[in-house]
Amino acid sequence: MAIMQLHPQDAAGRQPELRRTLSLPLTMFYGLGNILGAGIYVLIGQVVAHAGGFAPLSFLLASLLACLTAFSYAELSARYPLSAGEAVYVQEGLGLPALSALVGLLIVLAGVVSAATILRGFTGYLQVFLPVPAALSILLLVLLLGGLAAWGIAESVRVAVLITVVEIAGLLLVLYVSAPAVLAAEPAWPDFTPLLNDGAWYGVFLGGFLAFYAFIGFEDMVNVAEEVRRPERNLPRAILLALLVATLLYFLVAMAAVIAVPVDRLAASDAPLAWLYRYLTGREPVVITLISMFAVINGALIQIIMSSRVCYGMANRHWLPAVFGRVNARTRTPLLATLVVSLAVLLMALWLPIGTLAKSTSYFLLLVFALVNLSLWRMKRSSTAPAGIIHVPLWVPAAGCVTSTVFVAVQALIDLFGQA
Repeated sequence: MAIMQLHPQDAAGRQPELRRTLSLPLTMFYGLGNILGAGIYVLIGQVVAHAGGFAPLSFLLASLLACLTAFSYAELSARYPLSAGEAVYVQEGLGLPALSALVGLLIVLAGVVSAATILRGFTGYLQVFLPVPAALSILLLVLLLGGLAAWGIAESVRVAVLITVVEIAGLLLVLYVSAPAVLAAEPAWPDFTPLLNDGAWYGVFLGGFLAFYAFIGFEDMVNVAEEVRRPERNLPRAILLALLVATLLYFLVAMAAVIAVPVDRLAASDAPLAWLYRYLTGREPVVITLISMFAVINGALIQIIMSSRVCYGMANRHWLPAVFGRVNARTRTPLLATLVVSLAVLLMALWLPIGTLAKSTSYFLLLVFALVNLSLWRMKRSSTAPAGIIHVPLWVPAAGCVTSTVFVAVQALIDLFGQA
């Protein structure tokens, strides 16, 4: 699909473009780092609070629900391997430029608010180790992360991949310290017979709703499509592989946790995996805490990269001023878009009350999921799919649209009444 390029000419008279340097492994780890984030280090306690020993089932249920939308993203990313992915998908499927531009702006806002929330939360962790003023630490972090994102996609993603490996190592450490207790447990597997009672399924489903948010992050991968090698092939594979690895890690960690330690005490902890480490080893969870901090930083870096690429893609579609689509000839990154996004993150993290905005990001993303699924459903109904790319059955985007809409309704009920 041809897109008008709006980049300044380099010294040779050619138009600088984003550099395609991301291989399948790099793209997969980029997405996996965003999915893992710090979610599993905190969310597992909330899931256990509702599902008890059936928390592993809640994570499997959440994975199945996330897969519906992930498969839709996989096909769409192969059809339209472009930055500002969601906005492009909605435009191609629904043909409403105003709605498409709104979707792109919502994705940018969600990314900026998410990064600002992450950085503000990080300062609390940091002050446990270093008495650095919060404002100074936020400023330095934004300069560091914004500089990385501007330096080059390969360099910034390699840093993100390195941190992702550290995050995975933290989860493997949890599995390692849990192994003796798991192997000595009688029975070795939780008793699933209470699932014959409808009341147990209520907890599983409510836990699955919460666990769903631990899988959000795969959608950001489509916004680096123009920097992925052979995106029609590699991007769908990277999305599905990242979700598969995350599901496996979440299930194993949840299973080990509910077998190795008392679930009521695990559910009561604000830092459940750190508490689990202390409970099983008798040592302070310094390593787990440091890994959680790295996970937080990784999430902020990926959000800055993603948001800047959405601005770039929207400029190429004339939904933002053309200046946001300019690519630096040396770094091959959208410098102005990266600068503006970084500045917005800094301002929100320092001065704005972002609590309400942060909660709203889940609504934004779920609504975007519903629109993206609806767009693919309409495409598949009205036109023949291109050859040589992944194709999902028509019921997949339909189910993804319904699921995302239901999640919005359930989230609204929770916020209104404090319970599902």
